[in-house]
Amino acid sequence: MPTEGWSDGGASRPVTGRRPRRLLAGSTTRAEKLRALRGLGVLGGLAGVLVALMILPTACTAGVGARDAAGWFGSEPEDLTTSGVPQRSKILAADGSTIATFFYQNRVDVPLAQIAPIVRRAVLAIEDSRFYEHGAIDSQGTLRALASNLTSGQVTQGGSGITQQYVKNLLLAQADSAAEQRAAKEISAARKIRELRYAVALERRFSKDEILRRYLNIAYYGDGAYGIEAASRHYFSKPAARLDLAEAALLAGVVRYPYAYEPVHHPGVARERRDTVLTRMAELGWIPRAQAEATARQPIRLRVRDVKSGCVTSGAPFFCDYVQREILTSPVFGRTPGEREKLLKRGGLTIRTTLDRRAQRAAQRAVDEHVPPKNSARKAAAEAMVQPGTGEIKAMVVDRRLGADRERGKTWINFAADADHGSSIGMQAGSTFKVFTLAAALDQDLPFGTRLMAPREYTPVGYRDCKGHRVGDPDAELRNSADGEGGRTFSLVTGTQHSVNTFFLALEKKVGLCETVKMAERLGMRQAGGKPLEQYPSFTLGFNPVSPVRLAAAYAAFGARGRYCSPVAIRAIIDAAGHRMKVPGGSCGQALDKDVADAVNHVLRGVLTKGTAKGMGLDRPAAGKTGTVDNFSAAWFAGYTPDLAAAVWVGDPRGGYKYPMEDLCMDGECYGAVFGATIPAPIWRQSMLGALEDTPATPFHAPDSRFFSEGSGEDKTKIPDVRGLKPGEAAARLRAAGFTTDVGAPVESGRYPKGTVAEMSPGPGSAEPGETIVLRVSKGSPNGPGLPDGDPGPGPDDNGRPTPSAPPSTPPPQEPFPTGRPGQHG
Repeated sequence: MPTEGWSDGGASRPVTGRRPRRLLAGSTTRAEKLRALRGLGVLGGLAGVLVALMILPTACTAGVGARDAAGWFGSEPEDLTTSGVPQRSKILAADGSTIATFFYQNRVDVPLAQIAPIVRRAVLAIEDSRFYEHGAIDSQGTLRALASNLTSGQVTQGGSGITQQYVKNLLLAQADSAAEQRAAKEISAARKIRELRYAVALERRFSKDEILRRYLNIAYYGDGAYGIEAASRHYFSKPAARLDLAEAALLAGVVRYPYAYEPVHHPGVARERRDTVLTRMAELGWIPRAQAEATARQPIRLRVRDVKSGCVTSGAPFFCDYVQREILTSPVFGRTPGEREKLLKRGGLTIRTTLDRRAQRAAQRAVDEHVPPKNSARKAAAEAMVQPGTGEIKAMVVDRRLGADRERGKTWINFAADADHGSSIGMQAGSTFKVFTLAAALDQDLPFGTRLMAPREYTPVGYRDCKGHRVGDPDAELRNSADGEGGRTFSLVTGTQHSVNTFFLALEKKVGLCETVKMAERLGMRQAGGKPLEQYPSFTLGFNPVSPVRLAAAYAAFGARGRYCSPVAIRAIIDAAGHRMKVPGGSCGQALDKDVADAVNHVLRGVLTKGTAKGMGLDRPAAGKTGTVDNFSAAWFAGYTPDLAAAVWVGDPRGGYKYPMEDLCMDGECYGAVFGATIPAPIWRQSMLGALEDTPATPFHAPDSRFFSEGSGEDKTKIPDVRGLKPGEAAARLRAAGFTTDVGAPVESGRYPKGTVAEMSPGPGSAEPGETIVLRVSKGSPNGPGLPDGDPGPGPDDNGRPTPSAPPSTPPPQEPFPTGRPGQHG
C-alpha cells in the first residue's frame, strides 16, 4: 500500500469542535469508572510487557537462558496456522443465482483490490498509522497510545498494531470450544506474549498488504457482520469496493469496540466515532481538513440488509434443505455430523446445484394455486421434477413455508424427499406403481394385445416373493372399487388406460411378483424410510410408502429410454481456496432395454389421451400415470416427456386414513372424491407447461413392431346384432366374434317374442375383443298377443333406466384405488 505523503500525527480531536466524550466525567457511574480504570490499567500493563520484551535480548545478553528465551520468541511457532477462519457458504442455482447462505459468522473474504483504498486509509489512520513503517511490534505507537489515553482519561488510541490485532482475531476465530474462546480472550501477559510471537512470525511470512487484507476480512464490525465485505453489504447494501469516505470512516471506527460503536443500535456514538476517524485522517494529511469537516456534517445514512443463515428465507426452501441434508449426512464431507456442519457453516463453500429457477417457480405456483398453504381442509401437496438421462433435480416444492408447524402453512417436513433428506416417511404411491408391472410384462415381450380377465373381485393367492415364499391372503378380496370396471378382459393398453386393479393383479401374477419388484428396484424405488420395498400381491397397487423425488426419477428413466439416474442435487462444490471438492455423484445405468421403455411410453401416452387423465396433455409428446390410494387417503400423478419428469402428491399431513379426501371441499371449492386426475394431474400439467415453456418438444421413439404382434391392444370388433335369437344361439354368435356373454333380468317387449333376446348391452356396434355383452330375454308384451310388431323403443333395464339400442358413449374413466396394506403418511 503506498505511503507517500502520509505523516504521523498527534492525538485526535473531533473535527466538529465537540468536546471528547470523557470516560471519567462527573456523571460517570462508579461501575463505569471502575471498568475504565481497569481498561487503562490493563493497557499500561501490556505496554510494560511489550517494553520488557523489546529490551529482553539486550538486557540479558550475559545469560544463556535469556538468549534461549529470545531465540524462542523470534522462532516460527509450530502451532501457527492461518486457516480455519469462518467464512459463509452459499448455495447457487444452476444459473448462478444465490439460493441460500450458511454461516456461524457472516463473512465474505475478498482480495485487497476489492476493498476501496479510502477504507484502507481510514482503518490505518485510527488503528495503526505507522503500519507500513514498523515491524510486528511498534514500540513508539504503543507508548504514544498509552500516554495519550492516560492523559485524556479516555481510550482514543489502541496499543496494538494491525498485525497484533489480526493475530488476536485469528486465534478467536479458530477457537472451537468454549475453553479455547476463553483462552483467546483472557487478559494476561501469557496471552499477549503468545500473540506478539505470532505477529513476529506472520510479519516474516506475509507482506504488509496481505496482512492488512487478512485483518480487514477477519475483523468484526458489529450487528453480525464479520469482515469488511459483509459489513459493507450489511450496513450500506454495496460491496466494499464502492464505499465512500463517510462510510469508510464509520466502519473504521466500529472495529475497536463493535458492540458499542455499531451504527444500527448506537447511531449517536457511531457518528462521534466516525468523526474521530475523520479528524485523525486529516491530522495525518491523508485527506484535506476541509473534506473531513464537510463529511463530518453529513448524517449517517444506512441501507441495512440482513443476510439470514439457512434455508428458511430461501426462495427454494425445501430444495435448499435437501442440499443441506445431503452435505450433513454424507461422509464425503466429514467423518462426523459435527465436522460436516462445521464445513458447511465455516468453510466458505460455493455449492453449485441443479435447480432450474424457471421450473422451481412454475412448480411452486402450481402447488400453491391448487392446494394453498393455509387451505381450509389442511391438505398438502408436494412435487419433484427430475431431468431424464441425468437425474438432476430441477425443482422441489411443498405448498408450505419451511418452519415449525405450530404456525399454519409451515412445516419442517419435506414431503417431496426421503426421510434422510427431509424427515418424511413417505406416502403410499397408489396406482403409479402399476407402471412397474407393465414394464415387467413388456420386458418379457408380452405384446400390447395381451388380454387378461379382470374379475370384479380378486383373491390374491398363488404369488411368491423374491425369496420364493408364498405370499397372499386367501380370505382377502381385492376389487376395482372406484371405477366399477371388471368382469371382462382388458389388454395391456386398455387395462393401463383404465387403471383396472384386478387386471394388474392378474398381470402381476402372470409376470411374477418378484419380477415386478425387481423392476421397481432397478428403477431406484425403495421405501422413503430407507427400507427395501415390501413384497405382497398388492405391490402393484402401490401400498409401499415412497417420495415424489424417487418416483419422478423412476419415471424419468422411461423418458430417457430406460436409462435410470439416481436423483442428484449438487453439481460441484468449490472450497474457500478455489479448489474443487469431491461430491457424491448420481449413478446412471441402463435399467431396461430401450425398446421396452419405448413400449412403456407408448402405453402411458394413452393415459393422457384416452385414459384416467384424459385432457391433461401438454400439446407435446407426454406420458403419465394417475394414482389414487385406497380410501382416498392420497392422490398422485407421475408423468414425463423426454426432457423432464415430475411426480405430484396431494394428501393430508395429519394422516390420510384419518383425514381422507372423500367429499373434499377446500377454500370454497368442492371436489367430491379426489382421484389422481382431480388435483395432482392439473398441478403436474401446469408446472410442466411452465417449466418447458421455451424448451423445444422432443418426440418419443416408436415402439418395436414385435409389441404389435397381437394388435394394438385398442382394436375394436363389430358386435353382432343378436336380438330376436334364442339365448343359446345368440351367445354362440357373440363368442364366435370374440366376446363373452352374461344374462341379465328378463324384460317385457312387444317387439321380440317371448324367450328370445330382446336387449343387449352394449348394443350393436363395436367394442374391444373380450368385452362382456349382457343379454336380456323377452317376457313378451304386457298387453298380451295381438300388439303390432315393434314398440316405441327398447324398454327399461332392471334398474328402471332406458336401455339404448345403440352402443352408449363410453363414460370417462375414473381412477381405481387399491385396497391393499395400509401404510403411514408423513
